[in-house]
Amino acid sequence: MTIRHLRIFVEVADCGKMSAAANKLYISQPTVSQAIKELEEYYGILLFERINRKLYITEKGKRFLFYARSLVTQFDDMEEKIFQANYAEKIRIGATITVGSCILGDVVKNFKQMNPNVETYSYVNNTKDIEEKLLESELDIGIVEGQVKSQDLICIPEVNDCLILACSTEHPFAKKKVVKLADLANEHFAMREKGSGTRELFERYMLENSMPIKIVFEGNSSASIKKAIIENQCLAVISIRLVEEEIKRGQIHVIQNIDRDWDRYFSVVYHKNKVVTNEMKSLIEVVKNYKHVDILQEINSGKLIK
Repeated sequence: MTIRHLRIFVEVADCGKMSAAANKLYISQPTVSQAIKELEEYYGILLFERINRKLYITEKGKRFLFYARSLVTQFDDMEEKIFQANYAEKIRIGATITVGSCILGDVVKNFKQMNPNVETYSYVNNTKDIEEKLLESELDIGIVEGQVKSQDLICIPEVNDCLILACSTEHPFAKKKVVKLADLANEHFAMREKGSGTRELFERYMLENSMPIKIVFEGNSSASIKKAIIENQCLAVISIRLVEEEIKRGQIHVIQNIDRDWDRYFSVVYHKNKVVTNEMKSLIEVVKNYKHVDILQEINSGKLIK
């Protein structure tokens, strides 16, 4: 098998059609079909199911895709490194929206100071999306706050974080020292989009306590959630790291879960079969510097009890 076979397979997997892959690679469709057939015969596996003239990648095909994409990327990097005098090492970093909003900028800045010759690419989205891109070898390493599902990913908790219940300082809850869980039943909530680790943790907590969530706003950015809290009197469960400035300005009031059910970590994530490069090791060391958060020790807050 050759890099050419793997490159064709990756393109077919990405395009979902052999004709589209052929057009992108400037080769004929029979050439693409033959390459896929040779791969399947060589490894003795079915890479795609063909149903009603459509291609559906199989589970074995998905696993093979990670290795194929990784090998093609390494081959291209090798060629670039050998033939280009100005080649630079690269690292592709994925971060969830919460991480991207509170520490990613500083992490990349400090990483660049330690590794001035390394090119960085950063991508921010929710936990589900970052996990998928790590599995498809489109990212080298991720920093996520959500729970990673795939057994093919290594997940290392590195940074302490906690969620708090946030409300406007004008909300009735801001005047209470204690808020009962039952009090949340009829409140309006601003929530992150589906696939968010923050949302998943809170939804699981409320489900376990047989409590409904009345969602009146959904957003995929911390800024939109904070605006809903301050301007529309919504409640939201959000990382304490994201509301530090609003707390100082007297715009947001914090209610802590005294059972600490919302304590969590930002975790470093990468594929179990990926070679951990010096650049990845350096990034992990930088992330460790953000291990603790002491914001809650400096503010007056309410308490949430069951």
